[in-house]
Amino acid sequence: MSQTQSRPIALDPAHFIRLVGVSKSFQEGERPRVVLDDLTAAIAPGEFVALVGRSGSGKTTVLNLIAGLDLPTSGEIWVGDACLSALSDRDRTLFRRSHIGFVFQFFNLIPTLTVRENVLLTAELSGWREQEAHAQAERLLDTVGLLDRAGVFPDKLSGGEQQRIAIARALCSDPQLILADEPTGNLDADTGAQVLDLLIALARERRKTLILVTHSPDIAALADRVLKLEHGKLVNQAIGQSGNLL
Repeated sequence: MSQTQSRPIALDPAHFIRLVGVSKSFQEGERPRVVLDDLTAAIAPGEFVALVGRSGSGKTTVLNLIAGLDLPTSGEIWVGDACLSALSDRDRTLFRRSHIGFVFQFFNLIPTLTVRENVLLTAELSGWREQEAHAQAERLLDTVGLLDRAGVFPDKLSGGEQQRIAIARALCSDPQLILADEPTGNLDADTGAQVLDLLIALARERRKTLILVTHSPDIAALADRVLKLEHGKLVNQAIGQSGNLL
């Protein structure tokens, strides 16, 4: 595992997430391909941030780095008081299970598990007691309006229902951070709007930090702040100052 080369930087308590001089490159043939170049940004606890940019600009790479699924080539990423590059692979996995929830474009529900079992999974992996995990799953299924579907398998659900289950799953371990990668990208416009409203409402109600990747200016405009990836760098983008955020 690579280690960060810079000195640890004290975390500002006003910031839940900090990217400090983060770069990421991938080797392609003889030359590295630079995807992210010296990114520095901070996100406050409970903030809803939209991450925008052209396809292939590295938005998903940013999410993967914040989640600790990958490590930066250089720089530091802090989530809470943890510098992710300083953690072992095992500790990053445990940290991710306890502190981060994921909502994907393609739902990623496990087809051999029931709706209830899919939602329970994150709490169980985080070490919740069985009774508490079941109670949490029931509450969330009720909140997303699918408690009556708890015993069915994902293939019996519509796309919108599957994404609502994915949102419940992401929240079941009570993480501080939700990472959503194009969560409405596989849904029709009306269903996507309903799912997005649910995700944002639940994140705000539970005071979760939400980072959402989107291509849609309308969706980005709902966020507290927009961060735009451009030429491998992050640019703060003020809401309402541009007719075209992308």
